[in-house]
Amino acid sequence: MVTYVDAATAPLKNNGQIRLHGAEDFEGMRKACNLTARCLDELVAIVKPGVTTEAIDRFVFEFGADHGAMPATLNYRGYTKSSCTSINHVVCHGIPNEKALKEGDIVNIDVTYILDGWHGDSSRMYPVGRVKRAAERLMEVTHECLMRGIAAVRPGAKTGAIGAAIQSYAEAERCSVVRDFCGHGVGRLFHDAPNILHYGSPNEGVEMREGMIFTIEPMINLGRPHVKVLGDGWTAVTRDRSLSAQYEHTVGVTADGCEVFTLSPAGLDRPGLPAS
Repeated sequence: MVTYVDAATAPLKNNGQIRLHGAEDFEGMRKACNLTARCLDELVAIVKPGVTTEAIDRFVFEFGADHGAMPATLNYRGYTKSSCTSINHVVCHGIPNEKALKEGDIVNIDVTYILDGWHGDSSRMYPVGRVKRAAERLMEVTHECLMRGIAAVRPGAKTGAIGAAIQSYAEAERCSVVRDFCGHGVGRLFHDAPNILHYGSPNEGVEMREGMIFTIEPMINLGRPHVKVLGDGWTAVTRDRSLSAQYEHTVGVTADGCEVFTLSPAGLDRPGLPAS
C-alpha cells in the first residue's frame, strides 16, 4: 500500500513513503535546481573537441563551490566524481576521465547540487562539434520524450502516464526506452520514493498528488533497449553499441500540473544548440 506523508514531519530516509512538500520546500528546490541549470548552461561553451570529461568535472565542482553547493555524486556510494559524463553508447553513469572528447561525439552531463540541504538534479545532451544527423535526431527525440512525460504530470493521474507518454513517442520514432534505470523522488534526499518508470501504461504506478517532487530522465537508444554495466560498477552501456541519449528535469506537482525546477535560465536546455 502506498502512503503519502508531509515532508516536514517525515524521517530523512527512503522508507518507501511518498513525501508531499509545501511552499517553502518548493522554494528550496527552485534555488538548488536553478544553480544546477546555470552550471549546465555554462557547460555549453566548454564542451568542445579536445576537452576532457575530467576538466568538465572539475568545472562542475568549482562552480558549485563558488556558489556554496556540493555535488551530490561526490563520494556517493563510492563514486569519486562531481558529475556523470556519458558519451555516445554510454547510457548513464559515465565516469569522467582524461580522455578527450572528439568531433562528432554526443555527451550527456548529469549534475546534482546540494544547496541548503536541497538536491537539484538535471542532465542534458551536448553535441561535440558537428554531429551526424542520426545523433542529432536521437537527441531531438529524447528531449521530446522528456517534455511529453512532463506534460503528463498532474494531480490525480498515475505515474504510469509519464512512462506511457515517453514510450509511445519513442517507439513511434523507431527508438527504444531503457528499462534498467528510472526517475525518482528527490528533495532533501538524493533518491527517494517513488520510482518514475519511462515506459508502461497510464493506469499503472502511483497516484500523483500536489507536493510530490521527482525527476523524469528518459534514456532513449537508437538500437535495442538492453544495457550492461561495465566492470567499474557504474558505467552503463548499450549492449548493441548503439547511440543513447538522456535529458532530465526535476519537477514538482502543483494544483493543476507541475513546475519544472531545472529549466535553463538562458533557454539552453533543448537540442539544436550551435556546434561547439
